[in-house]
Amino acid sequence: MEFIKVNKAYAKHIALIQLNRPKELNALNLQLMGEIRDCLKELDQDDEVRVIIISGDERAFAAGADIKQMAGKSTIDMWKVDQFSTWDQINKTRKPIIAAVSGFALGGGCELAMTCDMIVASETAQFGQPEIKIGVMPGAGGTQRLTKALGKAKAMELVLTGKFISAEEALGYGLINKVVPVEVYLKEAVSLASEIAAMSPIAVQMAKEAVKRSFEVPLEEGLHFERKNFYMLFSSEDQKEGMNAFVEKRKPDFKGK
Repeated sequence: MEFIKVNKAYAKHIALIQLNRPKELNALNLQLMGEIRDCLKELDQDDEVRVIIISGDERAFAAGADIKQMAGKSTIDMWKVDQFSTWDQINKTRKPIIAAVSGFALGGGCELAMTCDMIVASETAQFGQPEIKIGVMPGAGGTQRLTKALGKAKAMELVLTGKFISAEEALGYGLINKVVPVEVYLKEAVSLASEIAAMSPIAVQMAKEAVKRSFEVPLEEGLHFERKNFYMLFSSEDQKEGMNAFVEKRKPDFKGK
């Protein structure tokens, strides 16, 4: 891996993917995104990993896509590259992904953070979709996920003006989970990840699947999907361990089986 650093044992059951193009403020070129895609595929199959964190550095989570790589491309060039297939893989990852954001999360960087399941941000974090300023528009979910999080009016303002919002504003709009001092933003992401990693991995993944489905289908269909997953969990050893531990007044020891 040239543009990401991966630590599969960053904390117990937690893997850290760190974007590593600091001179370019972690701009998302095709190679970096391909490395994220391949890494997530591997981590999703690793039973020792239960939660994944994606971070940048204190200056930037990711300041956007690599514009130099796209500037001279034609419509057919972009179609052939099919760069958004990588984003589809991120969305398909079963294990929960937490974005640890400090500094700029703009354009593709904002979209990458929103593709994750939760976002922990430092006080310096800034979010935005400034693509309109260079004659294009968001293409990796910015118009869709931002609208679902912020509502039509505010999303329209940010997408059509290219304005940024602060971490505190993002928290107020429900885009992120928490805001903490820059010195501890990664530590806070690990703390959240550790809480989740202590739960049944099977239940966590099925619950994530059900929450995501709520954005895609009508309520009745979503409820049907939720119940199906609920019933399926009664085939797991973790369900027996969890309920027995509750009855016996002890801490459960989940094995992911």
